[in-house]
Amino acid sequence: MRRYLIDTALVAAAAVVFGFAPVFAKAQEEAFVVRDIRIEGLQRISEGAVLNYLPVNIGDTLDAASVRQLIRGLYASGFFADVEFRRDGDALLVAVREQPTIESLLIEGNKDVKSEDLNRTLFDNGISEGSLVKPSVLEEVELSLTDLYFGRGKYGAEVNVDVTELPDNKVDVVIDITEGDRSRIRQINIVGNELFTDKELKKDFELKTPNWLSFIRQDDRYSREALQGDLEKLRSHYLDRGYADFQLQSTQVTLAPDLKDVFITINVREGSNYTVSEVKLAGDFVVDEAELNQYVLLKPGMRFSQRLITQSSELIRLRLGQEGYGFAEIVPDPEIDEDAGEVAVTLWIQAERRVYVRRITFDGASSIEDEVLRRELRQFEGAYLSNDLLERSKIRLQRLPYLEEVDFETLRVPGSQDQVDVVFSLTERQPGEFQGSVGYTGYYGMQLSGSAVHSNLFGRGNRLAIGLTGTSYSRVYNLSYTDPYATMNGVSITGGLTYQNYTQFFNAASDLDTTTASASTELSYPITEYQSVILGATLQQADLITTSFSNEQSRQWVQANGKPYEREVVNPVTGQPDVYYGSKFASLELLMGWLYDSRNRVLFPDRGMRHRLSLSATIPGSDVEYATARYQYTQYLGIPGLRRWFSLRLNADVGISEAFGDTSAVPPYKHFYGGGPDSVRGFKEYRLGPKDRFGNAYGGNMLVTGQVELILPLPERFRQSARLAAFFDVGNVFSTSDLEFFDRQGNPLSYDFDTSKLKRSVGIGAEWLAPLGLLRFSFAAPLNADLETDRFWGDEVERFQFSLGGAF
Repeated sequence: MRRYLIDTALVAAAAVVFGFAPVFAKAQEEAFVVRDIRIEGLQRISEGAVLNYLPVNIGDTLDAASVRQLIRGLYASGFFADVEFRRDGDALLVAVREQPTIESLLIEGNKDVKSEDLNRTLFDNGISEGSLVKPSVLEEVELSLTDLYFGRGKYGAEVNVDVTELPDNKVDVVIDITEGDRSRIRQINIVGNELFTDKELKKDFELKTPNWLSFIRQDDRYSREALQGDLEKLRSHYLDRGYADFQLQSTQVTLAPDLKDVFITINVREGSNYTVSEVKLAGDFVVDEAELNQYVLLKPGMRFSQRLITQSSELIRLRLGQEGYGFAEIVPDPEIDEDAGEVAVTLWIQAERRVYVRRITFDGASSIEDEVLRRELRQFEGAYLSNDLLERSKIRLQRLPYLEEVDFETLRVPGSQDQVDVVFSLTERQPGEFQGSVGYTGYYGMQLSGSAVHSNLFGRGNRLAIGLTGTSYSRVYNLSYTDPYATMNGVSITGGLTYQNYTQFFNAASDLDTTTASASTELSYPITEYQSVILGATLQQADLITTSFSNEQSRQWVQANGKPYEREVVNPVTGQPDVYYGSKFASLELLMGWLYDSRNRVLFPDRGMRHRLSLSATIPGSDVEYATARYQYTQYLGIPGLRRWFSLRLNADVGISEAFGDTSAVPPYKHFYGGGPDSVRGFKEYRLGPKDRFGNAYGGNMLVTGQVELILPLPERFRQSARLAAFFDVGNVFSTSDLEFFDRQGNPLSYDFDTSKLKRSVGIGAEWLAPLGLLRFSFAAPLNADLETDRFWGDEVERFQFSLGGAF
């Protein structure tokens, strides 16, 4: 590239010296009055742009000195590689040759820095495909990119720009980067500290000297940005502990001769410790002063703390933002009295003007209709700018299952002091999935399944789900459709059709055949920003069949409930006569519920809570009559002092079903089941709780489970698509009905609720939102699994568990 720059510079210099000679070939040639201006050689630059750099008009007098000035001005624009002035009578003829245009721009050799970051730096320097090549800018690009790598601690990085000329005044630009290794930190020395040790001050530093975790955390690699962050942490350490006159006097970063080692020296003056003598507000009281004083956390008599000042300022700023003062500033003014050892703090309120939102736009959501996004907003165009409403709008958008990440910025409207535009930047997530599988298992035999789910159908935000599953012993077909905004008030309507047939006559489970067909609808009506009332109905037709080999509980139920019947058949396995006992029944089940949901996301939230309380019951007069109450709770909590890295997830699921009227017990297919990824990990899925005489899970009418998860830190780029957590699970399924159960020796056995029967496990789990759906893995150690004996069935343990759920 240097050869290209030298050649270009020589041409430009020669043109400046000699380019005006044809105009005044003789020194004594007189000046002339310009009657016309003509420009030749333009390809991409407009004539008007050239005239802007050519301060001469029709009627002006042109002489040799002014010609030199005009030529220098055109070259200074950077648009031209050659400029020539000629006189044609009283006309000024300007012949130019434009700088070449970049046909292609290629970056090679970068690994540590992403191409998009490099392209952003190039764009800021005026280099992109289709732009003009300015020799001075190419040199600046080399320096800018080199400085970018120096800032990341790669002092051995080299950047070379290669320019290849092409026909039609175009060039190819190749930027070849040799990154080299990042320099390692050998020493971090703090000079001047007496009150705190180096270990105390460097405890929270991001940069560290080599340690046994450095090969994973890379914290011994120098970065200018990380150093600035650590210096701010050092400053905060003192200011938050009362040292109001603390000073960072200087910082030296020294490189070893081989550019591989870095030595950092930080010089400080600790100062004295101060208490607060007074805290007052001053400035623009657009909100009552007494109310604003409630947000002041720093009080007289307390030790000076910059952290409390910052928090107080932010709380006041947010309160002003609620009133439309979106650009209010709170400027702290601490006045130090060294003799008294006290600080008087004044918080100056600069409210400026009340700000209105002119326009709200969305960037990055090409497949989502504008109306779908706008209906989630709580900040409206034409209204006052409110920080609270903007943040709430962001959270509501984040909760949409087809958006992965949401951010926003406010931009002042040019020429206006009280208007802003709001731009929401959106990152879309896959809105649907399609799955199909063919397999064979010893339990189910041959299995065929397929499903299709789309949570943003036709860009309208509606959800459609279709599922088909067929095995040797089951067929399940379901269809559901949800319109989340069926009315202007935000009422959500879901409709579904389901057909299920489970036959267990010929596999390892108890003989039972269950066939159900149902149609359901559910309405969710919002009553506040976070709460909804749920109403629903399910019309269901069911047919349950048992044989003489079925468990006692199932045979007793079908003979006592619904419309019992019996049928004499020949058992296809034994070839002997057999009797099928069955029951057909229809029911209309009504649902009423309450939902509270303040989570900041649907997938991978890290704050907020969700409560769902529901009560469903069949209407009197149904063939079977029963009711179910259920409460589900989830909450995400930050851990004080560790919020940046860790958070807690608390989860509980409690339910109970009871039969009423002439129905003896809840239908078997309405039972609760426990164990597995959604309940108590480490125990086989759906195998906890009451068991029949064959040792198979019969289910129960009472469910109690709870989970505590410590969510572990992951790199920032993975936090929206993956999660890692250590967990403690507890729970079981119980039977409080009149059903009788027996152990292996025929003795009565109780499955009533008892806290000592709650199963417990600990382990570690991971979730990953892969292209084909949400993958969940867990490895658990059961803490109190029962072993099988001659009398009792044992718990079925499954330490490693895997499940594939929909990413919606």
